[in-house]
Amino acid sequence: MRTLLAALRFLTRLPLPGRPTEVHEIQGAVVWFPLVGAGVGAFTGWIHVLGCRLWPPTVAAALAVAAGLLLTGGFHEDGLTDAVDGLGGGFTKEKVLTIMKDSRIGAYGSMALVCALLLRWSLLVALGNRAVPVFALAMALGRWSILHVLTLLSPIAEGLAKEVHRRGSFGPWLGGTALMLVLAGGGYALSLPRIPLAILAATAASLLWAWRLKVRLGGHCGDALGATAMLAEAAALLVWVAR
Repeated sequence: MRTLLAALRFLTRLPLPGRPTEVHEIQGAVVWFPLVGAGVGAFTGWIHVLGCRLWPPTVAAALAVAAGLLLTGGFHEDGLTDAVDGLGGGFTKEKVLTIMKDSRIGAYGSMALVCALLLRWSLLVALGNRAVPVFALAMALGRWSILHVLTLLSPIAEGLAKEVHRRGSFGPWLGGTALMLVLAGGGYALSLPRIPLAILAATAASLLWAWRLKVRLGGHCGDALGATAMLAEAAALLVWVAR
């Protein structure tokens, strides 16, 4: 339960009671990442579905996107922005990491953030009443994909990424994968189609991203992990709305 609370504190801005989370609990918390992602996705979907009762779908989708950002503090969105800024503007590993640490947002990061949020908004509009289960599973897949990168690559910088990393350990990946399969089974129970394709798309996106990180940086960092979740989530959602 302490590692579950650590996962909730790490990935959301929920004001949870209790003593502060310790570093070793964050390392164990990665197992729960898919479950927390499913909760964030279901919350976002429900805001959209309920909002459609009062406003047009486009307005409800905008409110749902904003509500999701409030719940998470834009944690992964910030990672995507910094990672794209760094990889787009830096030609050496040192320069990339320096740009990522800069609190200012550059042109590359701005374009990536706008595209990511616009895509999420348009997917909510396209999904309609299906947004709750689809977004729950898609965001679970996004957080699960972080475990792929944690398992395949080593951390290259000090920070949160190093705290959640367990070098050479497949235990967190196995636990997170087992939980992801349970969530996928729940999707089947709801007659949600294309789950295997969504899993394949999210996995492919995260593995390609891991390969890119290996080539450019030689490992992962916190911003790169946030970008992993965003890319895998988008890949899964695009599968669900494809004709």
